[in-house]
Formats: sequence, C-alpha cells, structure tokens
Amino acid sequence: MADANFDIVIVGAGIAGCTLARALARQGRRILILERSLEQPDRISGELLQPGGVCGLKDLGLEDCLEGIEATPVKGFHLYWKHEQATFWFCSPAIANGSEVETGRSFHHGRLVANLRSAIREDPTVTLIEATACEILRDDPTGRVIGIKCSKGNGDLVQKYFGDLVVLADGRYSNFRSQFSPYKPKANSRFWGLELLDAQLPLRDYAHSVLGSGPPLLLYQLGNRETRILIDIFNRDFAHLGDQSAVKSYILERVLPTLPAEIQDNLRVAVNNGRLRSMANSWMPARRTRVSGLVMLGDCANMRHPMTGSGMTVAIKDAILLADLLRVDIVPDLRDSALVLKQLEAFHWKRKRHSATLNILAHCLYHLFASEVLVKSLEIMQRGFIQFIQGGPKNFAQPVALMGGIIEKPFLLFYYFFRIAIFSISTHLRSARILDFPLARGPALLGDSPQVYQGLKLHFNLDLVIKLRF
Repeated sequence: MADANFDIVIVGAGIAGCTLARALARQGRRILILERSLEQPDRISGELLQPGGVCGLKDLGLEDCLEGIEATPVKGFHLYWKHEQATFWFCSPAIANGSEVETGRSFHHGRLVANLRSAIREDPTVTLIEATACEILRDDPTGRVIGIKCSKGNGDLVQKYFGDLVVLADGRYSNFRSQFSPYKPKANSRFWGLELLDAQLPLRDYAHSVLGSGPPLLLYQLGNRETRILIDIFNRDFAHLGDQSAVKSYILERVLPTLPAEIQDNLRVAVNNGRLRSMANSWMPARRTRVSGLVMLGDCANMRHPMTGSGMTVAIKDAILLADLLRVDIVPDLRDSALVLKQLEAFHWKRKRHSATLNILAHCLYHLFASEVLVKSLEIMQRGFIQFIQGGPKNFAQPVALMGGIIEKPFLLFYYFFRIAIFSISTHLRSARILDFPLARGPALLGDSPQVYQGLKLHFNLDLVIKLRF
C-alpha cells in the first residue's frame, strides 16, 4: 500500500482504540487503526467491566462483543474483612428497596478485544492493520503531528500513514508517551494472578474481595470454569521474597488461610500447577494535550489502581466523549488546529466528571485497605466502611453507582467520604462508650484522637489526590 491519508490514525487496537474507532466511524470519519499484533491478547488485567462500561458498549452498538466469550454477570461485590462480611450490589439509587439495574461483566480480556476488533473491521470507513508504530511524523515548520511511520513483518517494510489527527491508545507501556508528557506510571505494588479451576465462589455472579488481612485480594469469575484471583503484593515485599517460588510459598502460607474454605483447595492446586503471572498496579495522572494534531487515550493517558476494575470503563467513556466533541457538525475539518485544540481542552476538563470519580475512588479505597502505614486508626476507618455497607442499599446505592460508572458526580463522592468518615468515628466512639460520658469528660477519654485524625488523613489523602490531577 502506498502512503495513505486518513481523517484519524489510531495507534493501538485495544479497548480504547477500538471503541474510539467505532464512535468516530459512525460519523463517517475515515479511520486507520494500527496494532502491533492482532493475535488475541493474553493478560491478567482488563477482565472486569463495570456497568457504566457495559452501557458504553451498548451506546456504541458493541454489546454483542460480550456474547460468546463466557462473560459472567457481576451483580456486585462480596467483602470479607477480618471476621465480618458485607455485600453490595449495583442498584438504582432512586429506589429505596435497592432494585437491581445493569450489571458489570467479567471475562477473559483477550476474548473481548478479539470481538471488538472483528466488529470494527465491519465498519466500512475503518481500516485495521497489523503494524508496529515506530515514529511519529511531524510537520517541520509548525511541529504539528501529521502521521505515523510504521514497520510490518520483520521490519523490512516501512510505511507512512498520514492523518489529520493522531490518537495514541497504545496502553500503559506506550512507546511515545514520554515525547508528550512528563508523567511516568508509578507503582508501589503488583497484582499476582492465578486461574482457579471449577472454584465455587460463595455468592454466584459476585466479585469477592478479602480485606484487612494484608494487601487486598480480588476474585471474580472469568468463564464457565475459570475464576481469577489477584493478590496484591508490595514491591518492597516482593524484593524481600526474591522470586516466583517464594511468592508461591507466600500465597500458600499467608493468603490461602484468609480465603473462604470452599475455594482453598482450588487455590492450592492453582499454585502447584497453574501459571503465576504479575502486573504492576500503576497509576498516572492525566495531562491536557497541547500538541497540535495529537491526543492520548486509555492507559497511555491516565491510570488508576485496578482494585475497583474501572480502567476499561474510563477508557470507553473517554472514547465516547472525545468522539462527541469532535463531531463533524462541530469540527468539520480536523486540520483546523485551533478548533481541535479547543475541543481537546474541553475533553480534558469534561472527562473529569467520570474519570475523577473513578480514579479517586480507586486510589482512596486501595490506600484505606492496603496502606503501608499500619495504625489503629486504619482499622477504625475500615470497620466503619464495612458497617456502613452492612446498612444496606439506603447506604450504599449511590456510592456503588459511583464506583460502577453509573453516576458521574465527583462532589457526591466527597460527600460520601465525609459521611463514612463521620460514621466510622462515631461508631468507634460508641463502641468505646466514650459518647456515653458527659461532654466535659469526653476529651480526657479520647485517648486515640490523634490516631483518628491520622485515619482521616489516610482515608482521604486529599493532598495526594490534588497532586494526581484526576
């Protein structure tokens, strides 16, 4: 193929790239999407899609991509914390009895991506090519990004593709991010993953999480027979363990006893016979695109801890929003750099309505239950969180809708942070019978008030939230 011109060139045919291609193709834009390998991906991340992401696929006409891959409904989460349990489910915040609404899905990541690629191939204005992007092309006088140079096969064939807009959606290990952003992914821990065969989770169609007995564990069904377990291990702890053999021993000695009895044998078999893999639990703030002709999307642009499984949901919502802001009736000519940059600035701020909610929630929940600073105040906040959830849908309907990407209201999230914090402190004081004493004696009995303050600081960690620029 000779050098070709397109309206938009997308680098990366993952979740973000495929959904953006579909959204833009619906407008009649001519799309080229480049992917290094069109083999089905094999990875342990991107396996849980929140309800907001499911709704996004439906909006794009891609709901059929969830069929035929053994995708399992995720109605909610069941939590184990020390000797207590709590269950929450996705429900309508407007209905007092907590009636169910759209569910999430869990699945093998590669199967969904393969279906998405097949779906966009059918769009007449989309061209999907297997090639490795090796250079971003710029216009010398202006510095404007104008296309991509890529190689095919063993690298002997070099091809240039030109586009009025180039979208980098090449994931967390992007080869080009550093050219346009000072931010680098940071990770303090890794998820170590195994597949459990024929495990029967206590609650069918619910993800399960074990908290408060060390770094968090996450379990969810991948298919008819497979269940994923993800085990969070701090980098410093892995450095002490040294290798995978030591990690397996750690799992058998420290993790296995914390799991429900009915799946402990399944984990033991998986440790001895399965494939243990890991991924970095990276986070990275978003940065506004200031380079003419270019925008970054998906994990290339913004990451959060995967504890809440919201990464794909953010990517899908970003793709829908970006395509809407670049509609033909708004931006008839993508070569209009000033207008495109104006719309990309609007994208940067408008996406915070959903991305800030999901990013901050993932960050704060992880640091609440997996802080490297172990103090009594953390237990106070953790217990309060669990007991708040135990209060039923009247307590958790809105927070769960926020986590599921159903409601997009960052300030509502902060309202619940304060509400749960106050609930936790009051519950702790009542359990210590401090509130039963006259007010004059109260301060003298509030022996751990500095710890309560430290718990609030760890729970909110607002200074770090601000630095993250979600």
